[in-house]
Amino acid sequence: MTGAGTRAGDPERATLGKAADENFPVAPFFLPRAWRADLMAVYGFARLVDDIGDGDLAPGGADARLLGVAPHEAEDRLVLLDAFETDLRRVFEPAGPTPRHPLLRRLGSTVRRAGLTPEPFLALIAANRQDQLVRRYETYDDLLAYCELSANPVGRLVLAVTGTSTPERVRRSDAVCTALQIVEHLQDVAEDLGRDRIYLPAADMKRFHVQEADLATSSAGASVRALVAYEAERARDLLNEGTPLVGSVHGRLRLLLAGFVAGGRAAIQAIAAAEYDVLPGPPKPGKLRLLREAGVTLRGEG
Repeated sequence: MTGAGTRAGDPERATLGKAADENFPVAPFFLPRAWRADLMAVYGFARLVDDIGDGDLAPGGADARLLGVAPHEAEDRLVLLDAFETDLRRVFEPAGPTPRHPLLRRLGSTVRRAGLTPEPFLALIAANRQDQLVRRYETYDDLLAYCELSANPVGRLVLAVTGTSTPERVRRSDAVCTALQIVEHLQDVAEDLGRDRIYLPAADMKRFHVQEADLATSSAGASVRALVAYEAERARDLLNEGTPLVGSVHGRLRLLLAGFVAGGRAAIQAIAAAEYDVLPGPPKPGKLRLLREAGVTLRGEG
């Protein structure tokens, strides 16, 4: 686990170090070196923008200083996101000033090599701005619209970096990424509530007779478990919809995409193994379960 001292001394290294804690492989060793470098650059951007939006920057304000934010505004997430967007735009202006943050300087090489556009990155920033303003989602469709900003751009960037983007692959990728986002929300119900955020649709909570107070207990009751099981099944359906993406590519990229799908499936299995009680803490799958699910995905049995 990355300590606050490391973060203050080397924000770039500390952000990239969080890749090991994700539900899915970010840039595994079997990929070509150039792909690994590009995927880590994309991950660094996505992780840092999420950390800004969640208020998870370590004390000391190193990231704020790098972005040119005044000390008295270093805790203002919207100000930080604005500064981050300003720095991002420098990545796409080769004749302009060099980006201030090292993660964005790293990203510049990837943008040039893969011919990436600003839109997916701007969508991820927009999702984190939305997190500062929208704390509840009334319907499942509302949540899907949020995932269009917060999750789907990542999959589209993976396809762009690897030169394999097509409309059908993007559609399948969106299904996988939305599923992964929903699964993460299910794992983090208690943590999100601590930030005054609920990503369980209010209409579904009402259907299962779940009140917000029910999410603040140390262990989930029957109604909360039923709701979590329902949302987990929705995520499973999305993963199944997106799984043909794996078979549409070849070689090492196929292994990577199978890892994404397997990460989601294994996380759902971990939630089920906890009997859908996610309130004590996020149920996490073991490596053996992840490998098993990857094998199932590669064989096309899922």
